[in-house]
Amino acid sequence: MVRTLCAMSASQAAPAAQPETVTSQRPWGGFTQYCLNTRSTVKIIEVKAGGVLSLQRHAHRSELWIALDETLEVQVDDRKWRPARHEEIWIPAGAVHRLSAPGKSGGRIVEVAFGHFDESDIERLEDVYNRS
Repeated sequence: MVRTLCAMSASQAAPAAQPETVTSQRPWGGFTQYCLNTRSTVKIIEVKAGGVLSLQRHAHRSELWIALDETLEVQVDDRKWRPARHEEIWIPAGAVHRLSAPGKSGGRIVEVAFGHFDESDIERLEDVYNRS
């Protein structure tokens, strides 16, 4: 039932540009807001040491990744880099992307997906685990 209440309709298009990130300081610290009153799917993705996600793209969703650990490597289209902790990585719908933890430590990202979220929207271009 929760899945039905949170599911997005296929007619909601993925945004081409990253939604505004808002940071607010408070007496106790502060917060960073990645979306407001927007239907989205949020996950924490954990990659174990040596793990590599598929080189993939999505037709129906854009993703915002927020690095939680500095042990990861990110690829978006032709660019590869190691994001800093809390760095935001925007992946527009159709962009080729991959996440990995190439060292001796794993790592985590927060993924905020915008648009129609469905695991069958993964087009795998390469996969070390032989998934299609």
